[in-house]
Parts: sequence; C-alpha cells; structure tokens
Amino acid sequence: MCGIVGYIGPRDATPIILNGLKRLEYRGYDSAGVAVLQEGSIKVRREAGKLERLLALVDEDPISGHLGIGHTRWATHGEPNARNAHPHMGATGEVVLVHNGIVENFLELREELVAEGVEFKSDTDTEVIVHLVEKHLATGIPLEEAARAALSHLQGHHGVVMVSSKEPDKIVAARIGNAGGVAIGFGQDEMFVASDIPAILEHTREVVFLESRQMAVVTRAGLKLETLEGEKIEYTPDIISWDPVAAEKGEYRHFMQKEIHEQIRSLTDTIAGRVDFEEGRIRLPQLNLTADFAKKIDRIIIIACGTAAYAGMVGKVLIEKIARIPVEVDIASEFRYRDPIITPNTVVLAISQSGETADTLAAMAEGKARGATVWSIVNVIGSQAMRISDGYISMQSGPEIGVASTKAYTAPLVDQYMLAILLADLRGTLPEAERKALVAELARVPDLAGQVLAREPEVVKVAEALKDITHCLYLGRGVNMPTAYEGALKLKEISYIHAEGYPGGEMKHGPIALFDESMPVIIIAPRDPWVDKMVSQIEQSKARRSPVVAIATEGDSVIAGLADHVMYVPETPWMLSPIITVIPLQLLAYHIAVLRGLDVDQPRNLAKSVTVE
Repeated sequence: MCGIVGYIGPRDATPIILNGLKRLEYRGYDSAGVAVLQEGSIKVRREAGKLERLLALVDEDPISGHLGIGHTRWATHGEPNARNAHPHMGATGEVVLVHNGIVENFLELREELVAEGVEFKSDTDTEVIVHLVEKHLATGIPLEEAARAALSHLQGHHGVVMVSSKEPDKIVAARIGNAGGVAIGFGQDEMFVASDIPAILEHTREVVFLESRQMAVVTRAGLKLETLEGEKIEYTPDIISWDPVAAEKGEYRHFMQKEIHEQIRSLTDTIAGRVDFEEGRIRLPQLNLTADFAKKIDRIIIIACGTAAYAGMVGKVLIEKIARIPVEVDIASEFRYRDPIITPNTVVLAISQSGETADTLAAMAEGKARGATVWSIVNVIGSQAMRISDGYISMQSGPEIGVASTKAYTAPLVDQYMLAILLADLRGTLPEAERKALVAELARVPDLAGQVLAREPEVVKVAEALKDITHCLYLGRGVNMPTAYEGALKLKEISYIHAEGYPGGEMKHGPIALFDESMPVIIIAPRDPWVDKMVSQIEQSKARRSPVVAIATEGDSVIAGLADHVMYVPETPWMLSPIITVIPLQLLAYHIAVLRGLDVDQPRNLAKSVTVE
C-alpha cells in the first residue's frame, strides 16, 4: 500500500521524489517523508497527513541533493504521525530506508536489538530493518552486503529501499515475497526507483521489475541485479507504453469520474487485437492455452478480492454457460486457509487490478504449489501476478488512479466472456453459428457503455434524492447478482453509506425485515431472463413503503410505473449486461459522494493496492 520513490543523478532529487509521491497518492497513505543526501549527510523531512503538509515543511526548511528516497506510508505499526513516518534513519545517521510490507517477526527482532543497547525512536516494525543494516554495516562490509545480511533476518513480504551517507553513489533496493513491488527506471546518467510506474513515468519508460528475493544496486551509471544470495542476474528492461497524460484528471473533477468515462476506451482496448470478427474467434496468446489442455480442464477456481471477486462471480456464470466448465469463486484471503481440493487439471484464475494484492498472490502460490495451472487477469503490466502466472490476460485499461475501481471491474468482465468463448471453441462444445453470434456482440459493448454514460445527468438527479440516506440495499439476480454486490461496495467505499448487496431471491429470507420508508432499495432489473422476478421484488419493496430505484432497460414502461426513480440502460445481450448495468451504479456512488463533500479519489481507510494481509 505504501508508495516509494528514489532518485540518483545530476538533478535535484527533492522535487523529483515529491512529484513522484504525488503521483502515488492514489495508493492511499496517512503520512509521508523524504530523505536526501545533502553535503555528505542525510537530511530527513517527515509529516503526518496529506502530502501537502510535507511539501509545506520542505518549503519552510528546504533540502536538496543528487541522491534521495521518499515514501508515503499506510500505518500498520504505530500511529500515523511524523514520528512513525518513513524514511527511518539509524542511530548513527548514516543509513536511511523506506519499506513496504510487514515484518512479521518484528517483536522478536526489536527485543534482541534493545537487549544490545539499540534505542528505538518510533513504534514501527520498519525501524528494526535500519538498525539491522547498521549493525552489519559496522563490520566494514558494503551497503549491499549489510542489506543482504539484515534482510535475511526478516519474516514476511517486503520491498525495501535504502541509502548510506558513506556510499553516496548508490541506492540499494530489494524485494522479498509478494508484497512491496519495486521498479527500477533508466535515464540518461540518472536512475529512478519506485513502487509503482506512475511515479516515474514522466522521466522514463525503460524499467526493470524486481522479482522476489532480488536485490538492485542502483548507480547513476545503471543497475547491478543479483539474488539475495549474491548470484548475478542478467536482465532486459521492459518498455512501458503508458502516456503520462493518462494519469492526469484532464477535464474531469476527479480521477474516478474520468475513469468511469474512460470505460468506453478501456472496453475497446481490452477487446482490441483479441477478436477476429470475420472468423468469429477469440485469440488470447498470452494465456498459453492449447486445445489439448482446454479439453482436460475439469474445474476453474477464480480467486480475487473485493471488486475483482465480484467480477469473478460474473465470470462464473459466463464460463459455465458458454464453456460448460464448473467454476468456483473464492475470496483469495480464504482460499489458502481452507485446504482446497485441486487436481492437475484444475485452473486457478486470479483477477487483480494491481497484480500486487498480497492475498491474491498468496492464493496463486497456494494453487501453484498444489499443482494447478495458474492464470491471471491483471491490469498493471509487469506486476507480480502477471509474472508468476502460467498464462495471463492483460486488462489493457491503462492506469487506474481512483481507489474505488471502475474500469478495472468492467474490463475483466469482457476478458472472462472472451475466455469462455475461447475455452468452448477449443473444447469443441460451441456450434460455429453460436460462437460467431457471441463474438459479434462484443463489437457493441463500447457503444452501449457510451449510451449509459450519456445519461449521467439523469443519475445526478437520483443522487440528489439519495444523498442524505444512511442505509441502502441492492438487489440483483442471475448474472446481475454480483452487480448488486459491486454497486453496494462502491457506495460504501466513497460515500460512507452503509449498503448491502443481496441476491434478489434472498430478500424475503431476512433483509425484508428492514424495509420501510427509510430504507431505499436499488433493484437491478434489465430485460434479461430474470426481469419478471425482479419486477416482483420492486412490487414487494413498494408494498413495504421502501423507496425504489431501478436499473431498467430503455422503454420498460412496467418498471417506470412502479419505481420511484429509474436509471435506464440500453437493450443489451444478457451475458454482457453486467458491463452496462454497473455503470449507473458507479456514477450514482460518485455523485452521492461529491454531493456529500467527500474525498472521492482517496476515501478514508482505503488503499488502491493492498500489499499486506
């Protein structure tokens, strides 16, 4: 969850680091800091709260130099205050470091260091690392060797970046396990370090991503890459194609609003190059899927967290309907603790926007260890989930900055639809005419999304009617049951309104006890195989005086006559309808949050990339 930026080169490191941290604000944080090597000694500035407070502190008490590191922290150990903010400096003042992850054996290490006379200045687990580095550095070994020795004591998953005033020509960075992504960027006589690409994209597009148990020694001249055991690693940098402008708000008030509207493009991009509309076929080459293996698959287990898990629930319906393969959906944080049954013909499919979600990565590792083939649907190019997969589908959605995911929800719905068609085709279970018809429907998706987005002013009116509610229930059925879950999650995330998503058929098994004039019910009822059932839900809700907001297909006069408010969507093939029905719910949550004066892009207590358990 924490953001990391480092720089070494001829320019002043301070503005480069601070601007990089600004681009990582979307990850979520509660304090920030920067450390720069200035005239032979390390100068540190740290502050709790938003990055603006750190910028003001640096303006009041400037620091500058050609080598530095910075950090935005999400508190795990110790309160979010300046004392606990990163970077952390050792007792000698010669070493400073930043850290992403949790030192699981922190208490044990701290007790040992205290017994040796070390005085701690913070409540963080991170501080044990810098003291360990100093301890080993005192033996006369170079910084990278001291780092290697210190990191060998740690349990857990980590990304660590450090510098020493005694070796002013280098930055040492390392990655252990599935948390704490670290990318090294190449420039002209300068180098960059970051936990996420947007931080350094304005300076470089040539990047090396550290794998688990790799260490980077970064100098102005370039990069030396080794394993933590000291074995040299040959590397070829990746070229990142994202345009830095894509990470700016542009004409929109918030990143979330921009990203909701970007779904026309993101849906187009996730289809692009993968669909042969003439032949009616799907091509997903990075999946490394053969007809022989497709025919052997006995089960697919989709693992994900939060929004991605709800996308997986839609995928279950699509894959079972089209490919006729049994599918389970598991919350990633539960998967590895329930002793899952896996055969050599089981596929574990992970869905993750960041590709760095700790629980998802751990579940992938569990699936791989038990002999499953592991696939992923991931947005961030070069992420850990993508790299450890046997095959992957890139969402191709571009940077998603807003914490509440939007375009990275709809893109994997399309990806799973395409996967279902490909599996059915390779297994020989889908008649040609049906396959071509299903493929042809994909061409309509971006335009359908555009039609919904054109109705945003109508959603604003509904938001104005609901902005002061305290509770809300979402109901959906069939392929749109997960849409109810996702709609409720969006409202919770950014509007701080208690909301629950429920299967429509479960309404009378408990939730109906809550229905009265103070409990709005949002009912997802497009013209699909379940529409009559959902009309019944509307009638039952109204009979108990609950205000009803309906998602309905254009021209549905029956629902128009029953609901208090209607948000219309265009006629859409039912298997693709969740892509379209969720958009009004994204807009509704967004506009309610705006009307309530809330921080849409950085909601409280949330982070974009959850890299710890």
